[in-house]
Amino acid sequence: MVDEHVKLVPIANVGRIMKQILPPTAKISKEAKETMQECASEFISFVTGEASDKCHKENRRTVNGDDICWALSSLGFDNYAEVMLRYLYKLRDFERQKANQNKGSNDEEDTDDEEVPSECEKQESATTSSAPLEFNVMERGCKLSFS
Repeated sequence: MVDEHVKLVPIANVGRIMKQILPPTAKISKEAKETMQECASEFISFVTGEASDKCHKENRRTVNGDDICWALSSLGFDNYAEVMLRYLYKLRDFERQKANQNKGSNDEEDTDDEEVPSECEKQESATTSSAPLEFNVMERGCKLSFS
């Protein structure tokens, strides 16, 4: 049996995210961090379990970002699914551009190997730019930055 603390999101990460949202002078109790740690870990497990079930039914062994977005939507978290879908597209676009830059600097003559966009990317291509990898998590304007 796996120890319970092994399944939890690292508390330092939880505290860091909580501090980003609060004013600089605010204090966060250990109990508040632990409660948020448990809630975040449970939420992640809930969504990942749903995505994993979908992959199992489709005889796939790898859960990808599109599966997580689908799970969020199917569990009623449509607002989060939309935001995550946009982020996923931006991340893939950023990684593709970075790979093309590296490829261009290493191999100037071979440019025929373009990736075919996924369904997620096709849906978002008209409304998304490859700007910074940031998105609003809540309607209050809280931002998380991924780099």
